[in-house]
Amino acid sequence: MKKKIMLVVVTAVCVAFSGMALAAGELNFYNWGNYTNPELVKKFEAKHGIKITITDYDSNSTMLAKVKAGGHGFDMACPSANYVKIMREEGLLLEARPDQLENFKNVAPEWRDPNWDPGRRYSAPWQWGTVGMVVDTEFYKGDINTSSIVFDPPTELQGKISMPPEMGDVMALVLMYVGSEPCTTDKAALKKARDVLMAAKPHWVSFDYGLTEKMPRGDYNAAAYWNGAAFRARLAKPSIRFGYPREGYPVWMDSVVILKSAKNVENAKLFMNFIMEPENAALISSFARYANGITGSEKYMPEDMSTAVEIVVPDEFKNAGVFVPACSKEANDYNTAIWTELTK
Repeated sequence: MKKKIMLVVVTAVCVAFSGMALAAGELNFYNWGNYTNPELVKKFEAKHGIKITITDYDSNSTMLAKVKAGGHGFDMACPSANYVKIMREEGLLLEARPDQLENFKNVAPEWRDPNWDPGRRYSAPWQWGTVGMVVDTEFYKGDINTSSIVFDPPTELQGKISMPPEMGDVMALVLMYVGSEPCTTDKAALKKARDVLMAAKPHWVSFDYGLTEKMPRGDYNAAAYWNGAAFRARLAKPSIRFGYPREGYPVWMDSVVILKSAKNVENAKLFMNFIMEPENAALISSFARYANGITGSEKYMPEDMSTAVEIVVPDEFKNAGVFVPACSKEANDYNTAIWTELTK
């Protein structure tokens, strides 16, 4: 009888530990869609025995709303710089101290102490890039280095334009187009930007997230969009080109963070450290075609990234790039009101 009881107890303990091992072997990552290299996931899973589940989102605002609502089960997310600051200030992030992880030494100096996360106490670099004009030159032969492509489009492109479903990027673009700056609270500039957007909207076919696949197949012929996706689109159809608006264009960085509500914190820290290793950062970039902010990753990346105009900004347009800050509440309220009217 004692043997039977002992067997039951041992079995129960084994089952309990088995369940703990399973829980310890999970990581739930909330990331932008089509942004995570499956090879990176396979490599991490093989090295650490941790199963990663990726859930996609299409905008920072969608991500933030989901995280704030709770009950999602996500351990990590990948917000843009201005949203890292928002999430940090709202108490949604764990102070994970990626700056103390072994591979932090590989972070490029210019990305080690950003103003949205001083000292990198909360976030680790994922990728960075720009927002510009993407044009299929089969259908338009004119100047593509101007935001007028989408805000005052030429006849050839009217009705064939898509915009990204990302308020911050669109508002930054249009505010610079009208001669102002991102996050302004100047009501005259905001009204001018609003009027430009509303006048342009009839020429757009969508607020779309799938340029990499949809533009090469002809769903639309121009867009405001992110440079890495434009690069991938060009690889699918060589007539697609990327332009840098001389009026000004946003520069951004997305970073990996651990959520305050995370259940698998140590696994998330392992992943943070993993992506700061140059060879692994190169896997991220080789898939999505953006730079990554990790020193030494270049030698592992595809050769064509070293010369691609989508990645290497021409000298004449370098000064037009503006790193978009986290807007004040007042500015964000103005932007949100315009965006809500625009997208309804």
